[in-house]
Amino acid sequence: MLGQLDRSIAELNAREDRLREDVAIADRDQGQAAGRILLHHGRLSETAHEAAVAREELSAQRGRYDEAQMQLGEAEASLKELRSTIDEQSTELNALTLRERELTLSLDHLEEQVLDKHRVELTYVIGDHHARAVPDAEVTARAEELQRLIDRMGEINLTAIEEYEENAERYEYLTGQRRDLDDALTKLDKAIRQMNRESRAMFREAFAGINERFKRIYPMLFRGGKAELRLTDPHDILETGVDIIAQPPGKRLGSLELMSGGEKALTAVALIFAIFQYKPSPFCLLDEVDAPLDEANIGRFAEAIQQMTDRSQFIIITHSKRTMEFADVLYGVTMEQPGVSKLVSVELRGEKRPVPAAEAAE
Repeated sequence: MLGQLDRSIAELNAREDRLREDVAIADRDQGQAAGRILLHHGRLSETAHEAAVAREELSAQRGRYDEAQMQLGEAEASLKELRSTIDEQSTELNALTLRERELTLSLDHLEEQVLDKHRVELTYVIGDHHARAVPDAEVTARAEELQRLIDRMGEINLTAIEEYEENAERYEYLTGQRRDLDDALTKLDKAIRQMNRESRAMFREAFAGINERFKRIYPMLFRGGKAELRLTDPHDILETGVDIIAQPPGKRLGSLELMSGGEKALTAVALIFAIFQYKPSPFCLLDEVDAPLDEANIGRFAEAIQQMTDRSQFIIITHSKRTMEFADVLYGVTMEQPGVSKLVSVELRGEKRPVPAAEAAE
């Protein structure tokens, strides 16, 4: 029991020694920290002083900057005013220079006219005139009288007879030309009226035929609905426009602008086919007409084309596989080797034609 107490006392003494040593180390660290705090306080005071000096310097610099900005603004205003003055003076100088050139040309022209008409040099006459004595009243009156006589006589035209004969011949020629023009205008007006009558009749006939076919093709392509063509001004056939009025299945009757992109495309196809059926041609080229159409509408589009292949040959540019299933011959471009294009053709007539998906499903 005593031994245990002795060991506890020894442990406590050792612990006391360690605590005293820790206290000593803490006191030493506290002293060092206090020294560093004093050192930092000193540096902080110096930094605050430097910051105050810097603020004063910044305020002074800012004042000088504002003053410089003000001086710069005044200088720019003066420069702008000076440039405006220079532009005005340049414009005035250009106007005066142009006026000087005009006066110089007028003076030269006047001298040439005087020389050609009176055979005298104007500069010499003016100089001689100022060198002579001032004429008296009698000389002035005589000069005015002579000038009046000359004015009354007027200019003598020695070629008046030849000019009259030439003008008379010219008048007869122009009179004949005018009669010919009047006759041509009368015939042209008659021809225009005849063409207008024929154009009205042909347009009415074509419009009626195309409208009838359009009314028949539209329900076939849309599997219902109705459509027609209307004239914007039936009283003026030559200047009228044509409105496309269509009603797809399940929708209200309206104009083409109210339809979707696919409906517009299919309606345009129906109109093209109506025109084509009215006046077919040996060939018909369709470029990406079926691009906005879905699968069902593409099938109807292709079926409508097949119904017209007995009288015309259709060339269709397309990316639709559904449209390609109805073709007789396919032409395409492939690149088996990089940079080398090759034209490929596939004939699908008769037994070579692939079975459409809808028929295969049946």
